[in-house]
Amino acid sequence: MTLTMSIPALLFPAISLTMLAYNARYLAIAALIRQLHKEYIASPSQNTVLQIKNLRKRLWLIQNMQAIAIASFLTSVITMFLLYIEMNKWANIVFGISLFCLMISLLLSFVEVQISTKALSIRLDRIEENN
Repeated sequence: MTLTMSIPALLFPAISLTMLAYNARYLAIAALIRQLHKEYIASPSQNTVLQIKNLRKRLWLIQNMQAIAIASFLTSVITMFLLYIEMNKWANIVFGISLFCLMISLLLSFVEVQISTKALSIRLDRIEENN
């Protein structure tokens, strides 16, 4: 396959939108952590501690999702530079790394969504138990 400048450039909007989504998740979790902290100060409970542990895991995942997406973005730019200076063999290798990084970032995102969904399901179960 012949790699042209337009191929790595196609990743730019995809990675940018992915980073925007990851940032929105981060901000939502940060707000939830602040809220849970206030709840815990007002009335400490084991449930709040468990929720905070869950959020810590999700925060770690989001941090790594963002870092790996940034690596993907950076390697896409490096690919374009390598194409510019006509180092096609290296451009292909670096572009492969870029795609791999994007794939890992998306897999971490999938795991984070699964954890988030499970946490929400547990909360809904508790609400239903009280009714």
